[in-house]
Parts: sequence; C-alpha cells; structure tokens
Amino acid sequence: MKLIQRTTVKKNERALLLRNGSFDRVLQSGTYWLFAGMDQLRVETFALEQPAFTHGLADYLMAQEPAVVAAEFVQVNLSEQQVGLRTENGVLVEVLPPGTRRLYWKGLVEVSVQVIDLEAGPELPAALVARLTHTQLRQRSVTGLTGVLQVQVPEGQCALLTIDGKVDRLLSAGAYAFWRYGRTIAVELVDLRLQTVEVSGQDIMTRDKVSLRLNLSATFRYTDVLRAFAQLQKPADHLYRELQFALRAAVGTRTLDELLENKTVIDDVVTAHMAAKLQPFGMQLESVGVKDIVLPGEMKTILTQVVQAEKQAQANVIRRREETAATRSLLNTAKVMEDNPVALRMKELETLERVAERIDKISVFGGLDQVLNGLVKMR
Repeated sequence: MKLIQRTTVKKNERALLLRNGSFDRVLQSGTYWLFAGMDQLRVETFALEQPAFTHGLADYLMAQEPAVVAAEFVQVNLSEQQVGLRTENGVLVEVLPPGTRRLYWKGLVEVSVQVIDLEAGPELPAALVARLTHTQLRQRSVTGLTGVLQVQVPEGQCALLTIDGKVDRLLSAGAYAFWRYGRTIAVELVDLRLQTVEVSGQDIMTRDKVSLRLNLSATFRYTDVLRAFAQLQKPADHLYRELQFALRAAVGTRTLDELLENKTVIDDVVTAHMAAKLQPFGMQLESVGVKDIVLPGEMKTILTQVVQAEKQAQANVIRRREETAATRSLLNTAKVMEDNPVALRMKELETLERVAERIDKISVFGGLDQVLNGLVKMR
C-alpha cells in the first residue's frame, strides 16, 4: 500500500477525493501528493464540459456540505410548484420539472437556472414562448419540453383551451405555450371560415312510397364557438344529424311528383328547419342544396315511358292544330277565289310558275287556258 499517492487534475476537470469511500474534499485543477496513511484513497474525475453532477454523493453534499456546494456547484432545488429554465452560457438547454434537485459544476460552462412559479398561471409569457419557438430551429434541442404544451393557431382559425376538463377561453391566431405540470390541458383547433358538410347516400321514402337516394351539400360557419362547444360535444356531428332529419322531413311528407315539379322545395324546407335548430348553438347555415336525386331502376323506366307518352301527346296536339290551321287557310283561299276570278287567275299563274321551276322545257298547245286543263306537254 502506498502511503503517498500522486494525482493530477486537468484544467477542464474537477475531482472528488474519497477516503475510505467517504467524501473528503473537491480537488481543483493541479497536481496533488495525497497522504494515505492507513486509509484507502480514491480520486474520481469529472469533465467540466458536462456540467451536470450525477453522482451518488449529490444528496449528501446538498444536505451536509453547504459550503462545498456553494463554492463548487450551482444548486437547483425546486418545489412542487416551481419549474426551472436551465441555460448554459446564456443558451436555454433544458426545462426542469417540479421537485428537481441537482448540482452543476461551476467553472468551464456558465450554468444558470431561472425559477418560475406555477401558481402564477398555466400560460407562459409571450417572450418565453418566442424563445422556445426559436430554440426549435437550433441543432441542439431543448430537453424537458414534454411538460410544455406548445400551440400554433393558424390564421382563420381559433383554438378552444380546456383546463382540467373545463373550457377556459378561445385563443386567436398566434403562438402559445402552457405548463402541463399539475393540470390537464387540451387545445382543439376550430376553423372560423366557411366549412362544407356532405350528406350523401340518404335513402328516403316519399309519401307515395317511392324510395329515393339523395345527396345534399351544405355550408356553415360558427357564430359563437364557446356556446357551440359548451352545449355540444361535437358540433359538426350535431349539424350532420340535423341535416339528415331535415332532409327526411322535406322528402317524406311529399310525393314524387311534388318533388319533381318543385326541385327547390327540399332546399327551402331544410334551410327553414336548420335555421331554428342551429341558432341556439352558435352555428349558422349559409347555404344548402340537393346535389342529385337517384331514382330506382324500375322507376326510371316508368318515368321515361311517362315522359315519352306526354311528348307524343303534345306532338299529336301540335300536328292536329297545324292541320286544322292549314285546312282553314285553304278554305279561306277557296272562298276568296270563288268570288274573285282575278285572284283565281293569279293562283293559277303561281301554280304554273312553281311547276315551271321543276321542268327544263314546256310546250303548250291551245293557249295558256289549256295549262290547267291538262293540255301541257312536258319534255
């Protein structure tokens, strides 16, 4: 056993001298001749580039060696209502949770800890939020951020802040952060812009027992987000169900002919129904419209036949009307020519002109009076 031991501590190191396993003193940088005598000496060195002192003697030093701790370490002793922001050389590197007890070597790295009282409120100051946001862009990230809820609310949206299951307030567009320690915090983004909801594939039977499939599209917006989420767990789901009920009320109380004759009746009924249902919940329907109505296959065939029959009947009516008009016109012409020989003669010449337009050459014998009596020779 050596009575005297030589040990060297580098300039970027600190060392603990342990005599028989117990703390003796802290060794600064330098060369030491240690007298052991009958004792067992052990020297443990620590690199100052890693300032955190994670040793089994940390609690002993804080409890029994306050002078050593004050001289050699930066001490952190947080209560259950405090958090710490640890910086190294002025750069934020760690968020310390409540109840943290640690030691950090003084010397090479300048370590400081900012203590924040949680009883002041869950929201972080705007300057600290900006600081945390900026640190995310660095190569070295901040540790301990699991205790911080960071929220980014985009433009055109808001966020519903809930603390311990109770709605607290609305957050407008911007960046926010909240302490999670000792409380349950949740944030739900809500879009304040015009939103679209599709109600598709609704099979509804009309009053005359015809099954239809309808697809409806609607747009809505929130007028009072706090009221909507205070009374409804999921406002969008409530809107969807009410649109279904309104659609069934509009279709189920009318016949197929009524719906086909007035295609906007569904939109009007749904709009009136939704205005009364949504207003108490801080929501407003902006527009609604039936995109399409799908008929069963056999009903399509029947309607096609009905339309064809209707169009055929209309064509027959028009044809008879035209025939009647033509007959009446001929009768009137005959009466005029009966009483007026000159008009009869002009009609004869007109007929001859039309005939001449279709024939290359005409030979007439017996004068023009014989033309209408069949004495025309055509070549």
